[in-house]
Amino acid sequence: MLTFILIAVAVILVTIGLVKLIDKFVPLKIKPVLTIVLWVLIGYLGYQTYLSIYEPIQFNKVKNKRYKTIITSLIDIRDAQLAHKQVTGRFSNNFEGLIKFVDTAEYTITQRRDSTVIDEALTKLYGVDTTKEIVIIDTLGFVPVKDSLFKNSNHYKSMMFVPIGKEGARFVLQAGFIEQNDIQIPVFEASVKKDVILYDQNPDLLVQENQVVSVDGVNGDALRVGSMDEVKTIGNWPKNYGSAE
Repeated sequence: MLTFILIAVAVILVTIGLVKLIDKFVPLKIKPVLTIVLWVLIGYLGYQTYLSIYEPIQFNKVKNKRYKTIITSLIDIRDAQLAHKQVTGRFSNNFEGLIKFVDTAEYTITQRRDSTVIDEALTKLYGVDTTKEIVIIDTLGFVPVKDSLFKNSNHYKSMMFVPIGKEGARFVLQAGFIEQNDIQIPVFEASVKKDVILYDQNPDLLVQENQVVSVDGVNGDALRVGSMDEVKTIGNWPKNYGSAE
């Protein structure tokens, strides 16, 4: 981009120089035509130089606004998935099941307390009262997952839809298990391609965005939370978009 700007500026300066030379040395009859052509060229190059500066600025404004909206939705999906795992021991692999879970599931509120009881086996063995320490878990009640995560809002019912970008697009949701040290560990991933989020933006700038590798950018061609290859539930966006934890 910088190279194009420098070339355009150089061409404009050269063209202006040619206009002056034409004014001095070119015959009067053809001077108006050449002058008009050169001024049109100057205008065109000036406009292209303006676009090369303006379009990336506007692209970044649109991108940042849309990414923040998408990230809010991805965080909602992650919260629902973490609740699903806490209650069921695994993640959901489809939005219909996840929404139904949020609608109907409840957290169990428990309280742990230490207690001392007679150890009957040791008491019988030694002939004297022998005690042991135990942990008692009391169930205090239940709290709906829906109220805990989303309070009075029902927006979770449309969590499968990408809220901004290509109309009708849906997040891709995956879930399963990966094996570590002979243990099956549940994992999930929710994602949406940048091509969906920025479908109506400058194609050349979108290609560049898909190839981003930067500490303050969203690397890769998609926004995602979680992973099907690693045990993690963080998002792939940098801190300038908000916490990925």
